[in-house]
Amino acid sequence: MSDLTWQKSSFSEAAAANCVELAAAPSGIRIRESDEPDAVLHTNPAALRSFIRTVKAGRLDHTC
Repeated sequence: MSDLTWQKSSFSEAAAANCVELAAAPSGIRIRESDEPDAVLHTNPAALRSFIRTVKAGRLDHTC
């Protein structure tokens, strides 16, 4: 996976070590945290799009 080009949000500070990074791979999308680069999630564009829409809509916001 070292040949992937990882990108993080432009809102992240350059030296920050706690950013979510994304990379496009031939078989889908890879997601990792910059402070845990060996732990990589594999997904596809449709699933990531659905997740982002769900988060933006607040459907994961729950109070105990």
